[in-house]
Amino acid sequence: MTPLLSDPAFYLAAIPAVLLVGLSKGGFGGAMALLGVPMLSLVVSPVQAAAILLPILIVMDIVSLWAWRGYMDRRTLSIMLPGALMGIAIGWATAAIVTEGHVRLIVGLVTLAFFLRWAFEKIAGNVRIASQSRPRGTFWGAVAGFTSFVAHAGGPPYQVYALPLGQDPRLYTGTSVVFFAIVNAVKLVPYFALGQFDRSNLTASLILIPLAPLATLAGVWVIKRMKPTVFYPFMYVMVLIVSLKLIHDGVFDLMGW
Repeated sequence: MTPLLSDPAFYLAAIPAVLLVGLSKGGFGGAMALLGVPMLSLVVSPVQAAAILLPILIVMDIVSLWAWRGYMDRRTLSIMLPGALMGIAIGWATAAIVTEGHVRLIVGLVTLAFFLRWAFEKIAGNVRIASQSRPRGTFWGAVAGFTSFVAHAGGPPYQVYALPLGQDPRLYTGTSVVFFAIVNAVKLVPYFALGQFDRSNLTASLILIPLAPLATLAGVWVIKRMKPTVFYPFMYVMVLIVSLKLIHDGVFDLMGW
């Protein structure tokens, strides 16, 4: 057993991280998922944390796909997925020059502006339901693919496009599950090519994987029982938390704190 896997501190950080990410994967939005890598980074490097979590994310995606089967908007996926694949390719090509701090800060600021616009519309009683748009969907899909590859932060760009569509909560969640299952599966190829996986990291992933289905199904159970009048305000609050977390992490990364 490697020193990492025999260190109790690793499990004190890794177990809560996996549980939070699993709840998020079940449908709770990206706020808790964003805590996964930083929490695990308390005991390993951020790059190693991301590599350990990615196979676990794949397992969570499989569980989510089963739990949300039958809930999928093909129109949203057909619009956003081609852009996402382009975004992943750009992230792979620029992996050596793009900093995670810049990506997190920019995505955080855009997401905060998105939340503030919704909040002002909500206060004014004029929340608009957006229609599908291939140019907008392709753009935000590309941003989601890029930020997911570079910083595991693809959720906010996806939400910027998909939340204003005002879909039934189960349809929205099921579609996002399919979207990110495909994105994470595609990311495996460049992650292997960049040497992100080794025996120690994969062993750590295997030890933690049994927690993945339990946490994911718990998230599914709660979201399936939420009414739209509760779901959408909840999701927008999650968007606000995500934006503030990304801005915080981006500033700290860039300042070297």
